[in-house]
Amino acid sequence: MSKSLVVYNSLSHEKEEFTPLVDGKVSFYVCGVTVYDYCHLGHARAYVAFDVIRRYLEHLGYGVTFVQNFTDIDDKIIARAAEREMTIQELTEMFIEAFHEDMKTLNIKKADVYPKATKYVGKMIAMIKKLIDKGHAYVAENGDVCFSIESFKDYGKLSKKDIDDLVAGSRVDVRAGKRNPMDFVLWKKAKEGEPSWKSPWGEGRPGWHIECSAMATDVLAETIDIHAGGADLIFPHHENEIAQSECATDKTFARYWLHNGFVTIKDEKMSKSLGNFFTIRDILEQYSGEVVRFFLMKMHYRSGLNYTTEGLDEAKQALSRFHTTLRDIAVQEPSPDVKADFDALEVKFHDAMLDDFNYTEAIGVLYEINKLVNVSGSGLSVLKQSGELLGLFFDVDYSVEIPVEVQVLLDQRNAAKANKDYQEADRIRDLISQTHGFQIKDTPEGTKLIRA
Repeated sequence: MSKSLVVYNSLSHEKEEFTPLVDGKVSFYVCGVTVYDYCHLGHARAYVAFDVIRRYLEHLGYGVTFVQNFTDIDDKIIARAAEREMTIQELTEMFIEAFHEDMKTLNIKKADVYPKATKYVGKMIAMIKKLIDKGHAYVAENGDVCFSIESFKDYGKLSKKDIDDLVAGSRVDVRAGKRNPMDFVLWKKAKEGEPSWKSPWGEGRPGWHIECSAMATDVLAETIDIHAGGADLIFPHHENEIAQSECATDKTFARYWLHNGFVTIKDEKMSKSLGNFFTIRDILEQYSGEVVRFFLMKMHYRSGLNYTTEGLDEAKQALSRFHTTLRDIAVQEPSPDVKADFDALEVKFHDAMLDDFNYTEAIGVLYEINKLVNVSGSGLSVLKQSGELLGLFFDVDYSVEIPVEVQVLLDQRNAAKANKDYQEADRIRDLISQTHGFQIKDTPEGTKLIRA
C-alpha cells in the first residue's frame, strides 16, 4: 500500500498516524447501549461505522480485540421494568437479545467481549476506593460518592471546555452535597426499592461514567488504543471517563478517540429523549439490512447524516446495480488488458480507507470498479472483495427461482434460436421482460435470467 493509516483523533483534533501500543495488536473499546428499549438508527450509525473500522484494521493485519459494553442498570431501566411489570434482568436480557438480532441483520460482527455493568460492580467499587484514597473523590453530604473535577488539572482536554464555563450536560445528575456543581457521581446512595450493592459507603449502585472505565481497563488494559462512541458522548461521558481513569491509574486512558456524527431528522439529532427516532426494526419493515447499512455509509463517519426515505430509496437502487453485476458477470479475475486499471482502482480504494477510514470515498471507487467490471466483463473478484471489506454484499440472492411459465418461454426461445429464428427469439425475450419482470442475458456460459 502506498500510504500509512491515519486517523482523526478527537483528543488532538488532528489526523495522526496510527501506531498501536503493542505491535500488531489493537485494543478497541466502544460504548454500548443502555438496554431499556430497541436500538434506533443513531445507534446503528455508530455500530456500522466502528464495524467498518474494525474490519479494515483486521484487513491491515492487526489482531483486534473489540469490546462493547451493555449498561444493564440505570434509572431508565428501573423505570421501564416497573412500567412493564418485569424484573430488571428480564427486561435487559430481552433487549440484549434484540440488540444482537438487529446487529446481525446489519452484518455487524460480534464483539469479542460484551461486558455487562452489573457484572463489574466490584471492579467499580475498587476503582472508586482508589480515587478516594488518592484525593480525587469524596463522600458527599447526601451519601453519594463524587469525583472532584478540580483535582484533575487536565479536565476538559477532550471536549476543549473550560471548567469555569461548564454547565451540566446530558445525564449529569445534579445532587445535593457536591463541593462543585460539576463534580460527577461515582456511586449513588441507594433509594428505597431500587437495586443496590454493598460498598464501603453503604448500599448503592454505580454512576454511569465509572462503568466504562472499570470495564475497559479490566477487560483490555489500563491504556487502550482506541475508545469510540457517538459525538454526544464526548461531554460529559468520555471527558469523565478520562478524568477518573487517569487519576486512578496515573496512565493515559485511551490513545485515540474516535467519534461518529449524528443522524438527524430535519436538522435535529435523532434521539429517544426528543422522541424523533426510528428504531432499526421500524426501518427494516420496508428495507433490507444491507440497504440500511449502505445508507448509513453515505457520509463519512464523522459527518452528520440526514435521515430521509428518499436516501434509503437511493441506497436500495444503488445496491441493486451492484447486485446485478454480482449475479451477471462470471469472470472473477481482471482480463489482461484492464488489469492495470483494476490495480489503480484498488490503490485508490485503499488510499481512501487509509485516510481516516473514508468509506464514503471508498464507495465512490466501488462505483468505478463496478463500471469497469461491466465494461470489461471481468474482474468480479475485485468488486466482491472491496465491497465485502466494507461489510457489503451480504444480502445478494444469486439464485433466481424461475416460474414454470417463464421456463416454458425460455425453452421456446432456445428452440427459436436453434432454428435461427432470431426475430421470434427476440420477441420472447421482450415478452419475458415486459410480462414477467426478468431480463435475459446471453453469455458465453449460456443464457442467464436476472430479476429486473
